[in-house]
Amino acid sequence: MNRMSEQDVMSSITNSWVGSLAVNLLCYSTIFVPGYFFIHFVKKSKYIDRAGSSCISKAIVSFVYGHGYDRIAGEENTQSKIAGAKSSNNNCVQLIFCFVGLQVSYLTWGVLQEKVMTKEYQNADGSVGHFKDSQFLVFVNRVLAFSLAAVYLGFSRQPRHTAPIYKYSYCSFSNIMSSWCQYEALKYVSFPTQVLAKASKIIPTMIMGKIIGKKKYEYFEYVTAILISAGMTMFLLGSTESKSGSDNSTTISGVIILAGYMAFDAFTSNWQGELFSQHKMTSLQMMCGVNLFSCLLTVTSLTQQGSFGPSLSFMFTYPTFFWDCLILAVCSASGQLFIFHTIAVFGPVVFVIIMTIRQGLAILLSCILYSHPVTVLGILGIILVFIAIFMRVYCNHRLKQLQQRRAAVDTAKV
Repeated sequence: MNRMSEQDVMSSITNSWVGSLAVNLLCYSTIFVPGYFFIHFVKKSKYIDRAGSSCISKAIVSFVYGHGYDRIAGEENTQSKIAGAKSSNNNCVQLIFCFVGLQVSYLTWGVLQEKVMTKEYQNADGSVGHFKDSQFLVFVNRVLAFSLAAVYLGFSRQPRHTAPIYKYSYCSFSNIMSSWCQYEALKYVSFPTQVLAKASKIIPTMIMGKIIGKKKYEYFEYVTAILISAGMTMFLLGSTESKSGSDNSTTISGVIILAGYMAFDAFTSNWQGELFSQHKMTSLQMMCGVNLFSCLLTVTSLTQQGSFGPSLSFMFTYPTFFWDCLILAVCSASGQLFIFHTIAVFGPVVFVIIMTIRQGLAILLSCILYSHPVTVLGILGIILVFIAIFMRVYCNHRLKQLQQRRAAVDTAKV
C-alpha cells in the first residue's frame, strides 16, 4: 500500500513539467556533485605529478587534465584533409548529397518528433497509449549518436585528443536540457511555433557569446536579430491554432520552456565553439565526448526515477512507436554527421542557407500534415524571419569578402 502511494506521488510530480524538471535535475546532481569533488581533489592533490603509466592513471589524467601533445600536428592534418576535400572535383555532387541528407534527416526528424509527443499510439489489441517521457527520447538519440561517433573514431585516423574530458559535461548537460525542452514544449505549443522559436534564437546566442567568449558583433547582426524577433512575434500573434478552451497557464508554460530551450542551446553552441578554439579537436571527437556524458546523465536519471522499464515496455507494446523512435534516433545521429561534413567541406555560410531552407520546409510540412492554421499576419511574420536570416547570411559573406580584399591589399603593400 505504501509502495503504491509512493508511486502515485512520483507520478503526480512528474506529470507536470516543473516537477519532471526538478526530479531530472536532482538525478543529474548525483553525477555532477561527486564529479565536482573528484576533480577538485585530483587537482588539489597534484595527482598529475605522481601519476603512473597504468591505464587508470592515464584515464584520470585524461579526464581531469587532458593531453597537451601533438596539437600542432593534429591541426595541420585536419586542415590538409579539409583542403583536400575542397580541392576535389566532385564538390557539386557533395553539395547535393549534403543538401539532400540534411533535408531528409531533419525533416523526417521534425515530423516524427511532433508525432511522438502529440499523437496516440494503438497496437493490434486495440489498446491506446500516449508517450510522455521526453528524457527517454533524448537518451535513445544520444546512444545512437555516441555509438556512430565511437565506431567512426575507432576506424579512422584522428589527431590526438587534448581537451580534459570533463569539460564535455557542461555542453552535454545543456544539450540534454535543450533537447528535453524541445520535446516538452510540443505538449504546449505547435511544431511551427517551435520552429520559429529556433529561428529566433540568434539573440540569446549572441548574448551567450558575449558572456562566454567575449565576442563582438557587427551592427547588421543586431538589426537582423531584432527583425527575426519581430517576425516571431507576428507569427505568434497571427497564429489561430489556440482554441477557446486553452488557458493562459498553457501559453505561459510553452513560453517558459521555449525560453529555456533557447538559453541552453545558446550555451551549448558557444561552449563547444570555445572548446574547438582552445583544443582543436575534430567534430567527431566533440560528438563522441558530448554524447558520452549525455548517455551517462540520462541513463542515471531514467534508472533512478524508475522510468526506464515503463518506457521500454511502451516501446515494445506499441510496435509503431518502436519504429518511430528508432527512425528518430537514426535521423538525429545522421543529421549530426551531415552537419559536420557540410561545415568542414563548404563552410558555415552554405550550411546556414541549407538549414534555413529546412526550417521553411518543416513549417510547411507540419501545417500540411497536422492542419496548423496560420493567418496572413503569421505568414508575413514567417516571411520577415527568413528574409532577415538570408540578410544575415549575405552580410556575413560580404563582410568576409571585404576583409579578404583588405588583407590582400595590405600584403601587396608590404
